Amino acid sequence: MTSLGKHLLGLRDLSREQIELVLDNARAMAQVNERRIKKVPTLRGLTIINLFLENSTRTRTSFEIAAKRLSADAVNISSSGSSVAKGETLLDTARNLEAMAVDCIVIRDSHSGSPHQLAQHLDIPIVNAGDGTNEHPTQSLLDLYTIREKRGSLEGLKIAIVGDILHSRVARSNMFALRNFGADVRLSGPATLMPPDLSIFGARYFPDMDEAIADADVIMMLRVQFERGANIPSVREYSSMYGLSSTRLARAARPDVLIMHPGPINRGVELNPDVADGPYSLVLDQVTSGVAVRMAILHLLLGGGSPE
Repeated sequence: MTSLGKHLLGLRDLSREQIELVLDNARAMAQVNERRIKKVPTLRGLTIINLFLENSTRTRTSFEIAAKRLSADAVNISSSGSSVAKGETLLDTARNLEAMAVDCIVIRDSHSGSPHQLAQHLDIPIVNAGDGTNEHPTQSLLDLYTIREKRGSLEGLKIAIVGDILHSRVARSNMFALRNFGADVRLSGPATLMPPDLSIFGARYFPDMDEAIADADVIMMLRVQFERGANIPSVREYSSMYGLSSTRLARAARPDVLIMHPGPINRGVELNPDVADGPYSLVLDQVTSGVAVRMAILHLLLGGGSPE
């Protein structure tokens, strides 16, 4: 029987069966979110810590909502509100939380590898909500869920990922996950914002964005992460070469292409407003999917009963 395992640290080593397990459970959770009373007793009596040492709106809020809709108690801790700000080590902070008999820690940190460190030393499940430039597994899983709900299948799709690939943990997780489904993954963006070795991802690089998005089923746009050291000549030049406008869509993309972005969006840079809010945009669908997918992950890791 397929299991997600004890932790969710990344998608690099997750099998297709494990990914589909999450997506199938997320579909049941999505039905809960459509009810007038959006709550089930699946994780009643359990306590989930959202340890967010890096700023977040969508991920943190959706994890909190996911826990509460499963009837768990959710406690949010930020960097400024934790003893990490006083010099306590992350591991000591996590051990102290575990000593309070909590049942799971969801962690977001600017340092790559933090969730893996905690998983080696703690006995409770650890969920990676984004670690540095390493991975963001729950964002990738909600992306895959959103695509599958719209397209019906993930098998053999053409996916273009455009932007700051080098610093994007979302791109890394998506590339690891999509190779399980035989996807044709195309990357585009400045050469200085590409990983040095694309062979481990099974993806191809297209310097010309128009070539990357031609015939693509899905276009995933990424934010330029200036805070992580992304360097571009100018925002105006970047937008001209790698921004997605309605003009570029009409010129180079399929008429039924799906547009995605993990947020936050720099409007007018990677996405023009008419595209971000246009008929093919799945940006808000991704946000909706995030609650269902994170409910499914918590349900699977914490041994909840039937999602019904």
